[in-house]
Amino acid sequence: MLVAYLLGCIVLIVVLTSRLRIHPFIVLLLVGLTYGFLAGMPSDQIVASVNEGFGKTLSGIGLIIVLGVIIGVFLENTGGAYAIAEKILRFLGKKNVTPAMGIMGYVVSIPVYADSGFLLLSPLKKSLCKSAGLTLSGATIALSLGLTVSHTMVPPTPGPIAAAGILDANLGQVLLIGLPVSLIALAVSILFAMAYVSRIHIDPSSTGATDAAPAPSKDSPSALKSLLPIIVPIGLILSKSVAQMLQLPATPLLSIINFLGTPFIALLAGTFLALLLPKKLELNMLSCDGWIGKALTGSASIILITGAGGAFGKILQNSGIATGLGTLISEWSLGIWLPFLLAAAIKTAQGSSTVALITTASILAPLMGELGFVSELDKALVVIAIGAGSAVVSHANDSFFWVVTQMSGMDVRTGYRTHTLGTLVMGTSSALVVFGIYSTFS
Repeated sequence: MLVAYLLGCIVLIVVLTSRLRIHPFIVLLLVGLTYGFLAGMPSDQIVASVNEGFGKTLSGIGLIIVLGVIIGVFLENTGGAYAIAEKILRFLGKKNVTPAMGIMGYVVSIPVYADSGFLLLSPLKKSLCKSAGLTLSGATIALSLGLTVSHTMVPPTPGPIAAAGILDANLGQVLLIGLPVSLIALAVSILFAMAYVSRIHIDPSSTGATDAAPAPSKDSPSALKSLLPIIVPIGLILSKSVAQMLQLPATPLLSIINFLGTPFIALLAGTFLALLLPKKLELNMLSCDGWIGKALTGSASIILITGAGGAFGKILQNSGIATGLGTLISEWSLGIWLPFLLAAAIKTAQGSSTVALITTASILAPLMGELGFVSELDKALVVIAIGAGSAVVSHANDSFFWVVTQMSGMDVRTGYRTHTLGTLVMGTSSALVVFGIYSTFS
């Protein structure tokens, strides 16, 4: 019955978030309470589980999410993200518009939300396709898939950070695996856009493209300076993870590496670097109505959803479902495909990749031991598998689907043939790579 209750709760989450458009925070909290009562848990245990799950989850990742969003807001508002995109384009050449847009999307979406990244780079994409005499379709899908890849699998994007926190996965390990897996998925996405999508003609002039994309102002930071808030935190986190894997002897230098490589400290360093991006840092940027206020408002929803997911997961854990469901699922022999398929089902049904990441991680958290995912490598692979599943598939119930199609002159049918199919190809290719790593090393 506990398994039946869980399946019912998953269906209820999908219906309430997608059909009735109720905020996922409310849904996860109420569904968690409902499950607790159905499972026969004492009321005081349910309340204790909610408090413990919500508090413990956010104590590890709440500040990390906030700092990641602050970095993204400063990169977006100073023109730093655009400067990175221009540098990539200049390096690859204007003739290679499609792969350039995919790589731009991948880099920009690490600190900036996928929707914002697409809106930011769309004028540049249209202008380049028009000047090169290319159809808009290939560059559009390369950009949308590039944004999706890093949005779902590369920290410090909020979704993967939240999933790693819920599953108690080492963020450095998640990065070490997420980077190569996501880069392979990016290559597959670009090939898909070039070989298949580019055959579909969309005139860039028909979508309101201008002769030249708007250039950043003279006060915008350079591409190198703009990259620092991204690559420095990633480098610090990776250095700590590598040091732990090498089991280096305890020294003052190792202590410094461990301190700086702590995700909160690493993201804090990135935030300080982001504050250097404006030509002149003004106090109103740090105000409640300024860039910092915008970042805090934007991160609040993610933090609340993550906390509610943690509370739901703790109720599941304390209900005793882990043993029964773990045994049942183990008989199916799905292995690492389970987190992928569960995340894909939730994503396809309700549209949000972040909600799919958090909900799937919350459901799996109490089952990790029963499913055999016990090592740090296993936990990191599960996070990436969930991320891959959370990209499959983007369609009409996903706001990003409409951003991509409406900003690119695509009708719904073309959007399904290109963007939706592309997310299926990208997510599945990522899962295959994760399966290969899991089969080899676990």
